[in-house]
Amino acid sequence: MDAVRYPSTVPRTTEPVLPAARGPLSRAVLGALTAGPPGTSPAPAAGALEDADPYGEDLQLALHVCYELHYRGFAGVDPGWEWDPGLLGLRGAMERAFGAAIRADLPPGPEGGEARDALDRELEGLLCEPRDARGVSYFLRDEGTWEQLREFFVHRSVYQLKEADPQAWVIPRLTGQAKASLVAVEYDEFGGGRGERVHARLYADLLRGAGLDASYGHYVDAVPAVTLATVNVMSWMGLHRELRGALVGHFAAAEIGTSPSARRTVEAIDRLGGAAACRHFYAEHIEADAVHEQVMRHDVIGDLLAREPGLTADVLLGVRATALLEGRLEEHLLNAWRAGRTSLRLEPGQHCPPDGPLHSPCPD
Repeated sequence: MDAVRYPSTVPRTTEPVLPAARGPLSRAVLGALTAGPPGTSPAPAAGALEDADPYGEDLQLALHVCYELHYRGFAGVDPGWEWDPGLLGLRGAMERAFGAAIRADLPPGPEGGEARDALDRELEGLLCEPRDARGVSYFLRDEGTWEQLREFFVHRSVYQLKEADPQAWVIPRLTGQAKASLVAVEYDEFGGGRGERVHARLYADLLRGAGLDASYGHYVDAVPAVTLATVNVMSWMGLHRELRGALVGHFAAAEIGTSPSARRTVEAIDRLGGAAACRHFYAEHIEADAVHEQVMRHDVIGDLLAREPGLTADVLLGVRATALLEGRLEEHLLNAWRAGRTSLRLEPGQHCPPDGPLHSPCPD
């Protein structure tokens, strides 16, 4: 497989630049944001969705852009767009399409006591990895190349550079022990009061150690929709109070699955001679997330469902949606690598024209 070239630059602390459009829907969103403040031009109507694939490049990028207005925003985009009613209406329509697609791809949700039993089985299953498991972390540990590992870092950068930010939306929506324990987990994610230990900062160090750009949002153009979906689902759940149980389920699933995969990623980095900063990020997650998984399962989920048992099905939705979207990403990565091609849309630093090819590098 040909090596993918990555520029290394000094990381920015300012807002990221807008990505390139991938179709008519994202082009309409980007066109509105670049026209000036809200009111300068009308926000795209929900009719712009038309036949957009809920998992497709166009809708996932448009949804990502709408969500990022609630995080860092974008250079040159008026911050007033964050709460523009027209844009929020379009975002809601995209969310409904995305959420409906996720639910359609999951088994029917059980109710009552059956939901709690199903949730317990799902969480237990996350703790027990099959002996024949052959996911991405196994591939990278056993046979992956340095370029493939760097591609993996690029995919994960879209979330890791804002690690734990989406989950923070749920804090004011919890009470009691569930709230206190989730804040304790978030406190660790945000460095325990030390800026240099914030996990997003550690990931920026990892990117620089791998010769990659550590700027927030730098690689959005490079990653496909299947990657954006794993991040968009967090914001979808986090920005809606009615989905607070689903976000707790997602957070628990993420924490339960991280420790063993982080250990295998450390072994991959060691085998391939990666920098200490690359190793440190994943080594930090081996111990931290082993503790977090217990806190999330017993103190957060346990207390939340004792107070609001009606949220059980939503917690189960969060667990299953996480597995669904992460599974789709893993399948994409492994299929690309085993076929000897890049898993990225284009080489980072290049810019695709709208509707450009998914896997083939695009010309400057």
